[in-house]
Amino acid sequence: MPKSDEYADIMATLARYSTALDRRDWALLSEVFTEDLVYDAGEWVTHSLASYIERLQPYLDGCGPTQHLLGNDRIEIEGDEAHSAIYVRAFHVGTDELSQTTYEMFGEYRDVLCRTKAGWRIRHRSLRLQYELGTRDVLRPAT
Repeated sequence: MPKSDEYADIMATLARYSTALDRRDWALLSEVFTEDLVYDAGEWVTHSLASYIERLQPYLDGCGPTQHLLGNDRIEIEGDEAHSAIYVRAFHVGTDELSQTTYEMFGEYRDVLCRTKAGWRIRHRSLRLQYELGTRDVLRPAT
């Protein structure tokens, strides 16, 4: 496969992550990450896809609309492994009494991906949070 096709495949994997979060499609994350995913958000670290979803889901299930935007991607492919860095800007709106409240974060995902039979998957992700606006109070379990 030409390198440009591999690059596009990796970008599609990265974009599926944003789609999964914004649609709350937790099953779609299996098309983004490996089962043995290590996710390092600084404040918390998980060591499997299942534990990552268990940790993440309560933050978004009680939140209103979200939009996770990615840009300024850099990808290096070396055989069946790739390293990527991509900016993320995530906007979150509250619900109910917090419906006029927002939380926004700017950061960068740094990923290690591997080629699998099903395509490129992220096996290690670190989030480097750079700036926050609003309040994390909008990130809460559903009531």
